[in-house]
Amino acid sequence: MTAGANPLDLDEEYQALSEFRYQIRKFLHFSEQAARAAGLEPSQHQALLALKALGLTGEPNIRDLAERMQLKHHSAVGLIDRLASKGLVRRGPGKRDRREVTLCLTEHGESVLRDLSLHHRRELQSAGPELLRVLEQLIRDQNHER
Repeated sequence: MTAGANPLDLDEEYQALSEFRYQIRKFLHFSEQAARAAGLEPSQHQALLALKALGLTGEPNIRDLAERMQLKHHSAVGLIDRLASKGLVRRGPGKRDRREVTLCLTEHGESVLRDLSLHHRRELQSAGPELLRVLEQLIRDQNHER
């Protein structure tokens, strides 16, 4: 929003921002419900997804997970404890530094994440076009102000 924009333009931008936040919230609500239906808390699903992605490029540890999820270290430890107790994640020694504790998904964790990810992909194929339309409107409107 620019200081010189006329009130009508601002009203349209408020509507677009509101719609964008609504579409995001709808997707997040879907995601939370899907995680719970799979027997997970939403943060546990998010942690599985983060660990999978981090593991594709390195050896994730608690510090990496905490950063990715914007958690304090002790909160990430508790989250990993709960995931490990469900058999979804395991701790192990680092390959480069055996003193470091690394994290990886178990086969069960991989399976749960795969099922949830496929479910999320279907939802995004359905809801994504509207989310994209609103985001493009916001970006387009922002670019016109320059």
